[in-house]
Amino acid sequence: MALLRVATFNLLHGMEPASGATDPDALGDAVRAIDADVIGLQEVDRGQPRTGGIDQTALVAGALGAVAWRFAPSVHGTPSEDPSWLPSTAADGSATVGPTYGIGLVSRLPVRGWWVRRFPAAPFRLPLLVPDSGRPRLVRIPDEPRVALAAVLSGPSGPFTVVTAHLSFVPGWNARQLRAIARWVVRMPQPVLLIGDFNLPGPVPSRLTGWTALASGPTYPAPAPKVQLDHILALGLGPDRVSDHHVWTLPVSDHRAISADLSV
Repeated sequence: MALLRVATFNLLHGMEPASGATDPDALGDAVRAIDADVIGLQEVDRGQPRTGGIDQTALVAGALGAVAWRFAPSVHGTPSEDPSWLPSTAADGSATVGPTYGIGLVSRLPVRGWWVRRFPAAPFRLPLLVPDSGRPRLVRIPDEPRVALAAVLSGPSGPFTVVTAHLSFVPGWNARQLRAIARWVVRMPQPVLLIGDFNLPGPVPSRLTGWTALASGPTYPAPAPKVQLDHILALGLGPDRVSDHHVWTLPVSDHRAISADLSV
């Protein structure tokens, strides 16, 4: 059987939380360490001054030697820094102008098709701990529009689907978004892997969807993680196909990446 490594990583736009620095080389080294065949990315910058104007999804794809990748913007502007940011309605980042922010999906396997599902922001501000130089600080943050990105891939045994998402931090809204994504992709080629930062702890995503959790372990906050917010769920693929899973300690982000090695 072929071995396929699937991973998800909330990049925090490649920032090192203690110093606030962003270094493209450090981000490239981080994803090369994971060495995933398919990786979902959250909190990704494209054309942002704070990260040197680079396309971080393309950077990750280059570091992994990927053949296919897609960036799906959720916001035009810079969330939490620019009060004039606007929700994105673009199908992908290829036609956008100016700084954008969203999610990405990168694959070493060929992609047969891409789909995007969008969700409006919750109309609330919640107090959250945000990374800052030194110690995190508590700030009331507005929710952002959310997006899910799905791809049908050509696998060793036929087509299968991978979906990545970064869900709301507002309780209840994130649960509804997760259930909506699960309903949206159920007719896509199985098995379906649903990966990302769901802002839902531990076993909750699996219970909400009825899907199988393929990897477990605390992922947040990165220096001393206490809760798993980053998940790999499967429909049509059992835990018997998981040969290993791993939580990655990396030099960037306030999340740890998580991966599963699958026999397919």
